[in-house]
Amino acid sequence: MMEGILVQIPFGDMVHYLSGYTVLLFAVAALFVVLALVSLPEKPVDIVFGTDGYTLKEIPKDTMKFQRFMAIACGVATVGAIISGDLFNFTLFAALIGILNIGIVAGVKNRHVLDSAFSYGLVVMMGTVPLFAGAAIAVAATGTLSIWELAGMGAVPLISKLLLLLGVLGEGMAPFYIGKAEITRAPGAPYILMIHVSSLLLFLRVVEILLTV
Repeated sequence: MMEGILVQIPFGDMVHYLSGYTVLLFAVAALFVVLALVSLPEKPVDIVFGTDGYTLKEIPKDTMKFQRFMAIACGVATVGAIISGDLFNFTLFAALIGILNIGIVAGVKNRHVLDSAFSYGLVVMMGTVPLFAGAAIAVAATGTLSIWELAGMGAVPLISKLLLLLGVLGEGMAPFYIGKAEITRAPGAPYILMIHVSSLLLFLRVVEILLTV
């Protein structure tokens, strides 16, 4: 899986890199960071059932700024997870993505939305346990966390890989909970799209790592 490396950035025993596979993930993450940077939030419309009446919701400026910042930060964290050549750094970026995903929706002052954010927050906290446990077992068994070195060893225990996958699934379960918030038409689009994008890219990246090490 280490063939076809396009860019290498040595940093001690860590070698951050971009392959033909990860450069596509990088491009998607960078695109959505730019979109979050230049986009304005949607204005949800509540229709009065049985009439022609409707209510246009204005997005408070402070909420817009907060969600935009969290979306951009989430995109940057996703880029970090994609190019990281260190297993521990990858787990840190994955945990950060989970926290930032909570923040994107937690800024909305709506009981149903905050309930979704709280539920997802519990899953994120539980997901960090197998996530970091997988990295700890890997370094205990091999003596290194460098993906570059682990790729040539093939010595990462299966339990370590399964724990890493389970942890990423915990961190990336946002769409299941954010979908509940979206049903209530929570203000936040297009920033809320970063939640789905980061979760998908994080999963695709961990699959590449597990097949590599």
